Amino acid sequence: MTLMNVLVDFARTGRIGPLHCGMPLTEAEDLLGPGRPHPAIRLIPDIDGYPHAWNDLELSVTRRLVSGISIGLRPGSTTKLPPLVLPDSESYPSTVLREDLIAALDAADCRHDVNDRLTFGKQSSILTHPANVCAVFFTRGRDDHVPHRERPYLGAIHKHATTSDAAPTPS
Repeated sequence: MTLMNVLVDFARTGRIGPLHCGMPLTEAEDLLGPGRPHPAIRLIPDIDGYPHAWNDLELSVTRRLVSGISIGLRPGSTTKLPPLVLPDSESYPSTVLREDLIAALDAADCRHDVNDRLTFGKQSSILTHPANVCAVFFTRGRDDHVPHRERPYLGAIHKHATTSDAAPTPS
């Protein structure tokens, strides 16, 4: 499995392996091990909307349920993901050109449209269907170590819970 496989599968399904929006944080921690909570969580343990991180994988939490999943990438560097997400290695080159991800999504028959809300200036974004996963691309600065600074690279890919992702309310 490669980083591109993980990205395309996430874009198509809205899941990263067994991880999905609406699952209890405790279940995610059982699968991934303890995450690194955002400093705000350490101050106020039940605060909502802040992420727990496993290197470059982040799970946002609301009412102890996963409300968002994101992978951050640093083009010209490496991405570190837990073995559950990307087996057999801890880090992968994280330089993913927009055109390469789009080609991989098209090859996997994953529909996508421009996301107007996050497309402006030198940043562009797409939203996949039906999973509603957002990929954000941007050009790099002159201090970044990428082969083509003028071309857009993937900086983040994320999903936030929708009402269909929510876990059933206990009665």
